[in-house]
This record gives sequence, structure tokens and C-alpha cells, in this order.
Amino acid sequence: MDEDQRQLVEYESEAIERISMMKWLTKFQNAILVALTWMMGLVVLLATAELFYIIVADIVTPPLVLLEIDQLLEIFGYFLLVLIGIELLETFKIYLEENVINVQVVLLVAIIAIARKVIILDVKNLPSLTLIGIGVIVVSLSTGYYLVKRSQHDEKACKL
Repeated sequence: MDEDQRQLVEYESEAIERISMMKWLTKFQNAILVALTWMMGLVVLLATAELFYIIVADIVTPPLVLLEIDQLLEIFGYFLLVLIGIELLETFKIYLEENVINVQVVLLVAIIAIARKVIILDVKNLPSLTLIGIGVIVVSLSTGYYLVKRSQHDEKACKL
């Protein structure tokens, strides 16, 4: 065996090792994602059960069927929390199916999360700079979502 053939065999051996390592890493990554998906599903289920419990407890507490503002805000906060969990599950599902992180879904989760924070926020006790910062975050996320949505619409129009 001459020197060129020996080097070729070495390169092939290294390539096979890299490919097997990449396959193992992909399997490991997918196993972690499946575990995370199951855990997220469990968390969403438990959060939904907690939301149900809060609603029932608030309704049966005197005065019956009347909810106070703080109770409504707590319920709305939990609703949005469950929606965030569902959107994160959707992100995991898309990643498992397509091996791509959907930026639109991630931005939507962030918008829902900041909306939840705004709804349950006690603005009376916050400094003005904090409120301005939250406003900047809302505008930034909304602009990002709009631009992503618009670029997807433009791509679809180009394909037609």
C-alpha cells in the first residue's frame, strides 16, 4: 500500500467516526427533546388543572359566582401561562419534525409572556423607567413578529 492509499484509508476512517458520532449526537438530542416535550406536556396539564381549581374555588367562594378584579387577573394570568406552555409544545413539535426553530412561534410565545406580565402587573408600584422598558419590549417583539410574518408572506408571493 503506497502513501496515498494509506492517507485515503485514514481519511475514510476519520469520516466514518465523525458520521457515527454525529448520528449518536442526533439521537441523543432527539431523546432530550422528547423528554422535554413530555415534561412540558405534564407541566401544561398540571397548569390547566391548577387553573380549573382556581376557577372553581373562586366561583364557589362567597359571594357565589362573582369574581373580584384580582381573582380575574389571576385567572387571566393562568390562562396565558397555559397558552405559553402550549406554544412551547408547538415549538418542540416543529423542531422535532423539521429540525428548525420557528422564529414566528418563539416571538409569539414572547409576546404572550409579556402580555401576561403586563396583565398581572401592579403599575402603581413600578417606576416609570420600568414601564417604558416594558413598552419598548412590547413594540420590539411586535415589530419583529410583523417583519417575520411579512417576510413569510413575501416568500409565498414570490413562489406564486
